[in-house]
Amino acid sequence: MKRICVFCGSNPGAKPVYVQAARELGNELAARGIGLVYGGATVGLMGEVARAVLAGGGEVIGVIPRPLASKEIAFTALADLRIVGSMHERKAAMADLADGFIALPGGLGTLEEFCEILTWGQLGIHRKPCGLLNAENYYAALLAFLDHGVKEGFIKPAHRGLAIVEDNIVRLLERLERFQPPSTSKWLDAANR
Repeated sequence: MKRICVFCGSNPGAKPVYVQAARELGNELAARGIGLVYGGATVGLMGEVARAVLAGGGEVIGVIPRPLASKEIAFTALADLRIVGSMHERKAAMADLADGFIALPGGLGTLEEFCEILTWGQLGIHRKPCGLLNAENYYAALLAFLDHGVKEGFIKPAHRGLAIVEDNIVRLLERLERFQPPSTSKWLDAANR
């Protein structure tokens, strides 16, 4: 993988472990020579992961919508900061630039971005790995929801497997590198409708 897109909070979160996870992920990406694609801000976990990659001599590409550039405080010191017109353009650009995706802890924006990219994988729009760094078991409720969706017949087990989950950064990156997309389609055959 040449680049990984990281979705994460524009806030640091309530526990120091979230900032630590962002820094450790940035350090590991830089050590492996994997570039970072992210939301382009200096604040919160976004800024932490970007600064860690930069400190390790790695590549950082920030993508931020013009309306958020002042609110999220765009990282103007980046060598490659791309200012786009909308959130839709941001997500499309980030997806095009990345070979895989990781969500760190974050809020509604992080959840929305990760769920959209996971859905794109389910629909076959991309065949890239999608990982959750489950720091401090942050994503427990989301994982329970996905399991409930499988149990209730709304998510195929193969598609549930699209969300690669680890609480350890090295293991998560190794699993992303080994990822093989499922061959099953999104839709059930007519007999099962």
